[in-house]
Parts: sequence; C-alpha cells; structure tokens
Amino acid sequence: MMNLRRGLTEVWDSGEAYEGYVGRWSRLVAREFLGWLGVPPGRRWLDEGCGTGVLSQTIIELAAPVSVVGVDPSSNYVTYARDRLADSPIAFAGVVGDARALPVADGAVDVVVSGLVLNFVPAADHAAALAEMRRAVRPGGTIAAYVWDYAEGMGLMRHFWDEANALDPALDLDEGQRFPICQPDPLAALFRAGGLVDVAVRAIDVPTPFRDFDDYWAPFLGGQGAAPSYAMSLGEDHRAALRERIRAGLPFAPDGSIHLTARAWAVKGLRTED
Repeated sequence: MMNLRRGLTEVWDSGEAYEGYVGRWSRLVAREFLGWLGVPPGRRWLDEGCGTGVLSQTIIELAAPVSVVGVDPSSNYVTYARDRLADSPIAFAGVVGDARALPVADGAVDVVVSGLVLNFVPAADHAAALAEMRRAVRPGGTIAAYVWDYAEGMGLMRHFWDEANALDPALDLDEGQRFPICQPDPLAALFRAGGLVDVAVRAIDVPTPFRDFDDYWAPFLGGQGAAPSYAMSLGEDHRAALRERIRAGLPFAPDGSIHLTARAWAVKGLRTED
C-alpha cells in the first residue's frame, strides 16, 4: 500500500484486479524486455517486485532459466504468483521481502530484473534498492528493469489523469508528476551511479486495445492503483462527470473499439567484475 498525498491509499494486493488493470499489458512488455536482454539459457534469475508473477512466468516461458526467485512485499501477490506458477516446468520460489533488503545471499543469481517496481520505491531509497540488486547478482551479471512512461506514453492512464486534472486542478495524484524516475535519463543515471557498466535504455511500446468504453472503464472501478483509488473515492456524480469527459476524449474506431498504446522505459546494465 502507498499513502497518496490527498490522504488516499494506493492499494496493490489483489491479483485479479491487477491483471485487469495493467497486468495484461505488462505481459506484452515483459516479452520484448527479455528479448532485449538476450540472457543465455541456464541462468539463475531474481524477479524483484514480482507482483502477480507476470515477469517470472515470462522468464520461465522464454528464457530457459535454471531457477526463478520472486520477491514482493505483498503476501497476497506472492501467493497469487505461486498459485499461477504451481505447475511450471521450472520451480518458482516466491518470497515476501523488501527491495531494500533482498532475502538472498551475495551473488546468488545471474540476473536481477524488476518490472514496474522502481517508481514505488521511495526516491530516497532508489540507490539502496539498486545496491541490493547489485549485491544479489554475481560479478558480470545483468541487472535490468522497466517502468511505465506515466508522463506521456501510458495512454490508458494519461486519458484518465488529463481529464481528472482538468476537473480538479489541485489534484496531485498523477503518476506522471509523482514518479520522475520513469524517464530514460533518470533511469540511466541511477544505474550508472550504482556502479553498473554498459548501461542502456530503450522504449518498449505495446498495443492496448479495448473492445469498447466499458472494457476501458471497468478496471478503474477495481480500486487497484492510484487512478482507480481516486475514481472510487469520488461521489457518484463527480465520477460520472469524469467518466463522460474521458469518453469524449478517447479515439474510438468505427466499431466502438479503442486502440491505445502503452510505453515502458527499460534499462539494463552489468555488474562489474570484483
């Protein structure tokens, strides 16, 4: 959970709600992300902030790992990830833990990855979180992460916040404003300051199609994340006004479908040989 500045609580602990909101799109990013990393098979992976297991599942399916450990502060998410990967051909170890104190030994894995997590670590602790990733990976190992481009490229959220901000100019919940780390230059700077080499950043764009407006709007009623938490905190009339403003600004196809794009920024680097 994260306490937002207007006194709302941003909840991230329901696997089903997460899947309906952003999990389904994160899965598409994860595939492109792993292809970009190009890690050879037979490696030991750590998925920091594994959430519902989206990235861990993709690692198992595409990267031929020897092992995958997922760490997340939410026990509900860890349980959800364990359940979804229970029949996996590669054993998945889900552990409740914190990004700033990973429950693994020094140099225990070959690759540390983190999907859609860095921005939820307090800014003052970004260096500590990266230091933990560096500690956990062997010398010469890979550290990589991706985050949504909340400020510009995450279409489903941008349409929501642009209209919410227009209705309430004092609103300060927009992830595009709250998470400056979610841009290429800050990500690269964090990795370089953490002592990594061969640092690279790239955009990953994935399509986010919706059958109709109801398909787009329904996840905002699930209370999972900042935008849904805000939507459900509104009175019925205010929420209806926000809904109609968003509807008016969306790019509908002739058949009523909506085709948006979600952009993530991905960053990778190597731990130097000690």
